[in-house]
Amino acid sequence: MTNLSFAYVCFSQSHFDRPGKDSSTGRGRDRLNGVGWDERLFDLLDDLEGQAEALYAAERDAELADRSRAEYAAVTLAGRLMASVGRDVLLDVDGPGPVRGELRRVGTGWCLVSGDAGDWLVPLGAIVSARGVSDRAVPEVAWSPVSRLGLGSALRRLADEGTACVVATRSGARHEVVLTRVGKDFVEAETVADPAQRLLVALASIGAVQSREPG
Repeated sequence: MTNLSFAYVCFSQSHFDRPGKDSSTGRGRDRLNGVGWDERLFDLLDDLEGQAEALYAAERDAELADRSRAEYAAVTLAGRLMASVGRDVLLDVDGPGPVRGELRRVGTGWCLVSGDAGDWLVPLGAIVSARGVSDRAVPEVAWSPVSRLGLGSALRRLADEGTACVVATRSGARHEVVLTRVGKDFVEAETVADPAQRLLVALASIGAVQSREPG
């Protein structure tokens, strides 16, 4: 509104302070032309009001766009995946490579994909890219308590079942093992080839855990 007030003052000085405009002859000329100074003033105010409305609309649109970008900046990969549960997805995973199948579950830091090659437990940190996901997102605050369980809890479930699995690391290594215990930042397993041999794998190095081999 400061700019509009300045524009009005400038217009008033340039329009009404011209030579002859304050004389009786100038006023008479305006009346003879059929346009009084008050009508011109109202026209100016209407024009300023229109400019103000246009400026407000532009500022509002910019504010809404900024707010939308700020809100989307809070959306996480986990939120997008949670909204995609039940969909067929293709994940490019660091180490194992492409993992394709139905997205069955999403937890804090991990997801479960079921496909022809078996069930894959994938840490979210190992996902390079994802295709087939929903345009929507479900924020973590709206997740159920079960969905908030971390990767360690999911691995402990596999250890409790005693199921043979393949641990694929981000470096490209593959270990056929049976998970036995899960520590704070590692998992302990028995190798299938030699059950007496213990293998420790850092959780941060896991690309995916395949819970069963394809038929």
